[in-house]
Amino acid sequence: MRLSALALLLVLPVLRAEEGMWTFDNLPLKQLKEKYAFEPSKDWIEHVRLSTLTLGGCTGSFVSADGLVLTNHHCTRGSIQRVSTKERDLVKNGFVATSRDQEIKLPGQTYRTLMAMENVTERLAKAVKPGLTEKAASEARAKEVEILKAELEKQTGLSYDAVNLYQGGETWMYGFKVFKDVRLVAAPEIAVAAFGGDYDNFTYPRHDLDFSMVRVYENDQPYHPAHHLTWSTEGLKTGDLTFVVGHPGRTSRLQTYAQMKYDRDLGIPTGLRSSDRLRGILEEYGQRSPEHARQVQTLILGVNNGTKANEGALVGLKDMEAMKRVEDAEKALRAAVAKDPKLAASTGQSWARIEQALKQQTAILQESQYVGSARSTTLGQAQSLVRLASQLDLPVEKRLTEYKSEASLKTLKTRLAGPAFGMMGATFTKEQETLMFTRGLEDAVRALGPKHPYVVAILGGKQPAEVVKATLDGTKLSDAAVRKALVEGGKQAVEASTDPMILLARKLEPTLLALRKKQDEVRAIFEEHGARIAKARFAVYGKTLPPDATGSLRLTYGAVATYPANGTLIQPFTTFLGLYDRNLGWGGNGAKDNSDWNLPQRWLDRMSQLDLKTPLNFSHTVDTTGGNSGSPVVNRKGELVGLLFDGNIEGNAGRYFYDPKVNRSVSVDARAILESLKKIYDAPNLVAELTAK
Repeated sequence: MRLSALALLLVLPVLRAEEGMWTFDNLPLKQLKEKYAFEPSKDWIEHVRLSTLTLGGCTGSFVSADGLVLTNHHCTRGSIQRVSTKERDLVKNGFVATSRDQEIKLPGQTYRTLMAMENVTERLAKAVKPGLTEKAASEARAKEVEILKAELEKQTGLSYDAVNLYQGGETWMYGFKVFKDVRLVAAPEIAVAAFGGDYDNFTYPRHDLDFSMVRVYENDQPYHPAHHLTWSTEGLKTGDLTFVVGHPGRTSRLQTYAQMKYDRDLGIPTGLRSSDRLRGILEEYGQRSPEHARQVQTLILGVNNGTKANEGALVGLKDMEAMKRVEDAEKALRAAVAKDPKLAASTGQSWARIEQALKQQTAILQESQYVGSARSTTLGQAQSLVRLASQLDLPVEKRLTEYKSEASLKTLKTRLAGPAFGMMGATFTKEQETLMFTRGLEDAVRALGPKHPYVVAILGGKQPAEVVKATLDGTKLSDAAVRKALVEGGKQAVEASTDPMILLARKLEPTLLALRKKQDEVRAIFEEHGARIAKARFAVYGKTLPPDATGSLRLTYGAVATYPANGTLIQPFTTFLGLYDRNLGWGGNGAKDNSDWNLPQRWLDRMSQLDLKTPLNFSHTVDTTGGNSGSPVVNRKGELVGLLFDGNIEGNAGRYFYDPKVNRSVSVDARAILESLKKIYDAPNLVAELTAK
């Protein structure tokens, strides 16, 4: 039963300004019309949706009739690094294909575009019988999801994912068209794509040309999408309304107050320590030679990016005023639940159950961090092969969730039998893995102690370096054909294998399964009671709040805008002139301590050819987060005006709450991309393709 209008006003959390990453089934059309006198049509909504792709952790968009996709440089950097060599460093020197036959295949890439959505919340609710435990209820829902997935994929030929919204208050099935032939078309040098390095990351004003272009192929021919974004011929100006269409990864704004405190006190600090350690290992490897540094450059940038984002989120969680608003909103909801007998019966104890689960999660935090593959890519492959074989030997109903679906199994088998990639999709060498694995084992011993079952099993009485040498020298799992044979041979082949990595994985499996059982129990409580709280929120407030980001497609909107910082107002646009000013302000190329602000030589040589007034980056009030990287920025006409690549450091607390005064997203201006393609990269073919009507 919903509250009266007056009571609703008293307890409803305030939806501030442009806050919200909205699903396409529940767009804020009324708010848009009231504030901006604009209501997108059904055709406009369908056009921008079908023009957008998910790249797995990033977003992209079709920008030509011949399958050209625009995304960020940092979204394809790992793939570019994999096809680079010491002699041909495409990350450092950039790349532009002047013809289709020069486009470079990027192995291991999967791009998808959302074609269909179906709400299956009620069907899943019927699959959960009264009286089930949280774990049993979770398993019942998971089983029904797999049945649904198989049904829909057979009917449509699309690939389906279950998408949980509102902490599980709603579940949808999203159907995607999948593309696996992706080829590099253009990418600037990393010096301009990531200008300012880690120092300027998450800061503003920015001067980054963070874009890349790939082409999607189907049956060895360029794919012709039914929808693609056209390049705007009108430039943005301050105050203009913009829209971002993308796949934001994760926010936690609907978490309970206790969950936010856990993240503040344990979750994020633990993750930051792990990132610091990983960075140290990668830097240790990179110090061996310039070539070693090239191999890990992309990895270090990725670690630094995540660290800076988490540090900003932690600052937000330590904001007492903001946390008080979260606590007060939760108290208001709990009070409303307590007044409704039906809600009190279903949800009254949910906050307490989540707090109990957090204690269980705390108890296994150390194990969850260190019991695994010890930073070894090859051991991780071996563990996947061992588990796949053992799970397939069980009846379907007794398997772990991810081993029940034929579609999921097919994906896993394909990955295990295909090319091997390291962290963040980067290539890795035996020398690199030797260091990573050794340090991983040393860290596990320090954290868990020498008598922990995992440490005893993985070391077998030997020193970490001995275990690493014996397993990496003896394994054949770097050969995709060997892994394929083990996948196809099943349990018999895995049990007969004498590969040292397989033997080690088999030895570790009981310990890993025991930990997995504890993790599943905690996860089930979060899922069950998070969903109950979400349904109570629906009952009290209706669907007036957007769901947390989950990697699913969203639309958000806002205006090009300044914001206060450092005692002044921050400019809404930066320009190419500012790029050169930042370089010269550090003394130009070659000056001491200036490497992060060096410019490629051709940018210096062609400075006079550029229109230096061209806007390069801009800030706007759209509400975004990680995963939105590469999202198209469109105007009222649905035309492409920019490419989102970052946020400001003041807005990093946006994972937990949105502050309209300072939350800003940062995008590359579409005009800068065209200007650079014309005058720096000599790419008239791409300019013509992008501007074709």
